[in-house]
Amino acid sequence: MSNQNTPLVIKLGGAALSCSKTLGQLFAAISDYQKQAQREIVIVHGGGYLVDDLMKQLNLPTVKKQGLRVTPYDQIPLIAGALAGTANKLLQGDAIKAGINAVGLSLADGGLCEVSELDPELGAVGSAKPGSPAVLQAVLKTGALPIISSIGLDNQGQLMNINADQAAVAVAGALDAELVLLSDVSGVLDGKGHLLPSLTQQEADALIEGKVITDGMIVKVQAALEAANDLGRPIEVATWRYPNKLVELFAGKSIGTQFVPN
Repeated sequence: MSNQNTPLVIKLGGAALSCSKTLGQLFAAISDYQKQAQREIVIVHGGGYLVDDLMKQLNLPTVKKQGLRVTPYDQIPLIAGALAGTANKLLQGDAIKAGINAVGLSLADGGLCEVSELDPELGAVGSAKPGSPAVLQAVLKTGALPIISSIGLDNQGQLMNINADQAAVAVAGALDAELVLLSDVSGVLDGKGHLLPSLTQQEADALIEGKVITDGMIVKVQAALEAANDLGRPIEVATWRYPNKLVELFAGKSIGTQFVPN
């Protein structure tokens, strides 16, 4: 998949974030890898489940529009607290338990990403573009593992919630890094249930037409192809379910499906 000198951005999503056993195994794998290799690793995360729990506790409705959470401006302080606060520090705690020196950051730190409102109907939901990597590079030079939440600030200092996949693309763009989206799924399967090592837009369209890729997977596949196009390099979708394979992934071996840009 890759060159060992290129940094690797790992977007953590799905049920992994709520399972401390999985996180323990993931950070143990990162810790093992860091002892024997020099490749820089960055984690980007969301934490939708924490926000959902918080909204339930406060009796606030969760509304989604085209898969994106509608974030009223009066709720963004709560959502930022859940993502940049609770989710970020829980992950940092799991990393520290595994013996990793971790630094918790957000998209706003050091101007890492430029954030602007995505769509007025979504409220405080931002789109992120690559900004300056200087502060993130300085953190990486210390040997620490940056753990970055998908909360940003626009140029007026307004808090914004950014889709975590899109946040990871912007961070990878700023750092000129490779990107892996780690999730509950191991990649894309063909009609016979075999893992596809790579996928182009044309191949994906054919599989969608043939009803091989269906339902929620269509959204995931289109988002991954869009991410590859935005980044201008292949990205990988893989699962966190097999921790023994993660060290291979960090070392540049493909363990999921590579999405190829147009």
